[in-house]
Amino acid sequence: MNKVKAAIIGSGNIGTDLMYKLERSEVLGLTTMIGIEPESEGLKRAKKAGYQIFDNGIQGLIDHPDSAEIVFDATSAKAHIRHAKILKELGKMAIDLTPAARGPFVCPAVNLGDNLEAQNVNMITCGGQATIPIVHAVNQVADVTYGEIVATISSLSAGPGTRANIDEFTITTRRGIEEVGGADHGKALIILNPADPPILMRDTVYCEVKKMDQEAIRQSIEKMVAKVQEYVPGYRLKQDPLFDDNFVTVFLEVEGAGDYFPPYAGNLDIMTAAAVRVGEDYALHMMDSNVAAEGKRRFMVHETK
Repeated sequence: MNKVKAAIIGSGNIGTDLMYKLERSEVLGLTTMIGIEPESEGLKRAKKAGYQIFDNGIQGLIDHPDSAEIVFDATSAKAHIRHAKILKELGKMAIDLTPAARGPFVCPAVNLGDNLEAQNVNMITCGGQATIPIVHAVNQVADVTYGEIVATISSLSAGPGTRANIDEFTITTRRGIEEVGGADHGKALIILNPADPPILMRDTVYCEVKKMDQEAIRQSIEKMVAKVQEYVPGYRLKQDPLFDDNFVTVFLEVEGAGDYFPPYAGNLDIMTAAAVRVGEDYALHMMDSNVAAEGKRRFMVHETK
């Protein structure tokens, strides 16, 4: 199978972990790592692995537009606002791992394949990727009127980009709870825990529902957890859901795969794993479209003979 060429903008922790995950993809072929710091660990590792590297930011892609068809942006919300315009002008498919929210929200376990014609899609946030599937699962059978999530992550897993995007995190995650999860109203909180040794990512999901059916809710949650585990094996329930009147509480834990991040950084791992799943879906769509276009071209040539 010919792979669709991909590039990563951002040579920090997220971009570096993404590089290792893309190496295993059967449909995406990483070609390029783009950063702004020549001595960054990510660019050094990418160069050692044999990838093309640029240390002048997105200008590198502007100068070499054939480097990739799909571009993963692992920079910051503010940077992506500028990148989104450039990538659109270059005709590149953008998968945004920042909370910039320039394009439709995508959560693989919930709406993978719904926005295949979009040129820019947003991966929401780490908290969103972990909790929105649960809100959606509950909403499918019980009608969620209010969904609130609390994402607790290790301070050591919150780098400069994460800390700079805290405001965007809460806003974007709330929107995702409503627009993708299906809750009438949503709220999101993030807690940085300085515990030593570092804790795994833990998430709490509170849902107020109209139609309380404990068994239906429990089964829907279990099915959704299994779907997320297809691309994030360390995603799991900490205990059975709790029910109280018309409220459901779900406790989650996310352990990372350890590709580049330590296993405790499940918050970062779930973002990169979800992004790769989305990128592969778009790559397959591109391949199908190209095959269909070639078939149409050959048919038209045959008809004119």
